[in-house]
Amino acid sequence: MLDGIDLTVPTGSLLALLGPNGSGKTTAVRVLTTLLEPDGGTVTVGGHDVAREGAAVRRMIGLTAQQATVDELLTGRENLELFAGLSHLGRRHARRRAQELLERFDLVAAADRRIAAYSGGMRRRLDLAASMVSEPRILFLDEPTTGLDPRSRAELWSVIGELLGSGTTILLTTQYLEEADRLADRVAVINGGRVVADDSPAALKRQVGTERLVLRLSRAEDAPRARSALGEAGAGADGGDREITLAAHGPDHLRHTLNLLHDAGVAIERTELRSPTLDDVFFELTAVAA
Repeated sequence: MLDGIDLTVPTGSLLALLGPNGSGKTTAVRVLTTLLEPDGGTVTVGGHDVAREGAAVRRMIGLTAQQATVDELLTGRENLELFAGLSHLGRRHARRRAQELLERFDLVAAADRRIAAYSGGMRRRLDLAASMVSEPRILFLDEPTTGLDPRSRAELWSVIGELLGSGTTILLTTQYLEEADRLADRVAVINGGRVVADDSPAALKRQVGTERLVLRLSRAEDAPRARSALGEAGAGADGGDREITLAAHGPDHLRHTLNLLHDAGVAIERTELRSPTLDDVFFELTAVAA
């Protein structure tokens, strides 16, 4: 359920929508793509009201949903020609458009094989290709890389980057924060049906604060003694049995921290300065707003 969210996606950019399961991401996509009627407020896509001008909205958008929409009994080529027919393209135009998309999404070699024989990554590429049949100006991608292996995910990221480069406007929902960090111009974090943050990835990471100092202890049994030596900072530190992570405050702070641990007899295996990530943003914002 949504609670009065406010989102704007500039033309030719990608907005990534992040949030815990059940936060309202897919509901937002369903409203924006006219699959669900809003019960209040104003929602426009490409200048058209989704409630009053649904047909106009549907003519300019493409949607890749969480569940693939392609038919496993048909070949890749047949699927694309079917979607082209549903988009009211003539038979000759449909064949030409299907071939263009098979080439663009690197599916020519598998074009005449049934979808049942496709890998997960190939299916998602075909699903994305199907959403591009009508050459939409605006594309909605609802967790398009969920369940894909790292190589297939990287291949799909490359395709999404090409679509952005051609001027397509994209709204992406994802559970992969690395994906949002890599692809998005802006990131909106939804929690409890509300937008709790909306900014560029770099700006959101700056909001979280300073770099993190990660200390890898030589022995897990030293962790209580290390936290005691660090006092208040150690009490608030997170990490596993052998790791302590706390806010970093420059070279003098690092030196002071290591001296405290040395005096306490705590051996350090490794130190690392880590910049804030979107993971840090996500956990902090969703915890605060929960």
